[in-house]
Amino acid sequence: MLKENKIIIPWTEIEWTATRSSGAGGQHVNRTNSAVILRFSISKSLILNDTQKQKLLVRLQSRLAQGDDILIRIEDQRDQKSNKDRAYKLLCELVSRSLIDPKKRIATKPKKSAVRKRLNEKKRHSEVKKSRSEKF
Repeated sequence: MLKENKIIIPWTEIEWTATRSSGAGGQHVNRTNSAVILRFSISKSLILNDTQKQKLLVRLQSRLAQGDDILIRIEDQRDQKSNKDRAYKLLCELVSRSLIDPKKRIATKPKKSAVRKRLNEKKRHSEVKKSRSEKF
C-alpha cells in the first residue's frame, strides 16, 4: 500500500523473532527477550509489483541477507513492543526511500555576473597577498 509516498507493509508479510538484548542492563537483559529481529522477503511480497521489487533488490543490495531478505535488528528499548514498532517504522522508511527515483541533474553554466564576481575576488585576494610581500 502506498500512503503519501510511503509504503505501508502489512504485518502479515513480516517475520518476527524475539531474542535477548546484548550489552549492559543487568538482570532485566538476562531475563527478557526484548530485542527484535525483523525479516522481510522482497520476492515474496504481495504489495510490491515486479519493477518495485527489482529496484529494491538493486538499491538495497548491501542490506540484503540470503538473496532478497531485509533483516533489521533493534534492541534499543527495554520492551519488545517499542523495539517492534521501531523496526517496522525503519523498514517502511527504508523501502519508501529506496523506491524514490532521484532527480536527474540538469547541467547549467554559471551566470556572467557570478564569473565576474569570482574573478574580481581572486584579483583582490591576489593584491592583498602581493602587498604583504612587498614590505621591504
